[in-house]
Amino acid sequence: MLVNSKELLLKAKNEKFAIPATNFIDLDTARVFVNVAEQRGLPLILPFAQSHSHLISLEEAAMIGKFFAEKATVPIVLHLDHGEDVDFIFKAIDLGFKSVMIDASREPFKDNIEITKKVVEYAHKHDVTVEAELGHVGANDTSESSEITDSIYTEVNDVIEFLESTHVDSLAISIGTAHGIYKGSPKLNFERLSEINSMVDIPLVLHGGSSTGDANLNKCAIGGMAKINIYTDFLTAAVKSIKSDELKDYVEIKQNVAMAMAEVLNHYYDVFETNRYKGGEY
Repeated sequence: MLVNSKELLLKAKNEKFAIPATNFIDLDTARVFVNVAEQRGLPLILPFAQSHSHLISLEEAAMIGKFFAEKATVPIVLHLDHGEDVDFIFKAIDLGFKSVMIDASREPFKDNIEITKKVVEYAHKHDVTVEAELGHVGANDTSESSEITDSIYTEVNDVIEFLESTHVDSLAISIGTAHGIYKGSPKLNFERLSEINSMVDIPLVLHGGSSTGDANLNKCAIGGMAKINIYTDFLTAAVKSIKSDELKDYVEIKQNVAMAMAEVLNHYYDVFETNRYKGGEY
């Protein structure tokens, strides 16, 4: 079923688990992710990043996401990830996305607030939930982030003012993760996570989950991160599956890639303790 993220993420926050957010870039990846969610009987955030619109158009992403979400028996959130262009975000809402992220995290604090408020005003009129980012999760490559950037930790003192000014539904904070493949070992600031989580009623979101380590991600999931984004780990598993076997043809390659990606999602459902989800009304 196609739903927004509000009740799902509140449930995850309160019951101390996280829901995977699995960026799709085509029909095949969307199908794999939703099929695993169905098999496990668990909810899924299905994001499409604005930076991937050179791979498939926003219109194609909307059609693909809605097709799989609407026929699913479990809650599926079609989500726009890292929307940086307000008009692009509005178009996603008009096309049927049920959740959107406005990423103005590299803008000055006051500008981030003003841009986010515009998105919230439009989205809430259409029963669409809004995620924003405060602080900045950097990128080591150009995966679901639009360019290589450095991480900037979320400042605790900014959080309450930002939430009271914008009325966003969830907040992505920066505690030391990065998009893409890490250079070195990730060092997460769990004290910052705990402090912010204790201050807010809305769910928190972690970007850059790939290669962060199972122990770290489990601690994030039970410590307040209601949604954890995974992308690079799927690509890494797909490439490994292609290289490791003598595949006969294109169809066999696709089948192996699908199995490899499904294995990654099944793994993270366990790490995030998403099986604590007991259903609900949507």
